[in-house]
Amino acid sequence: MRSRAVAIASLLMTLAAGAAVAQAGHPVKGSWSGYWGPSEAQKKRILLVLDWKDNEIVGTINPGPNAVKIDKATLDVDTWTLRLEANMPTGAGKTARYVTTGKIENLGSWNNRRYSGTYDLGNEHGTFAVALN
Repeated sequence: MRSRAVAIASLLMTLAAGAAVAQAGHPVKGSWSGYWGPSEAQKKRILLVLDWKDNEIVGTINPGPNAVKIDKATLDVDTWTLRLEANMPTGAGKTARYVTTGKIENLGSWNNRRYSGTYDLGNEHGTFAVALN
């Protein structure tokens, strides 16, 4: 009888843990940091803050006084390919369209989830890689 009680208690704890994980939210939600640039020598730091609101991915690039709002975000859940678009300042009061296209990797990981791929900023092309903080 005692082993049955232990088995039931174990089952309940497993179900509770599963429910807690299910409440974590959308796979892209959170703060992502890393680098982007046309070459290794020209890498720049980037911070993405992404959220899931009203069935849409919303967010900001480099939050703070020079924050850039993400205008459009699309996620293909069949391939876990995420595309983000924004108007990024390029200097002298000008902007250029910034578009990233990459894959979300390690979806089941809490400490090793990555988003990496390629970007275009006007005529500049390069790669980026960010990790979920």
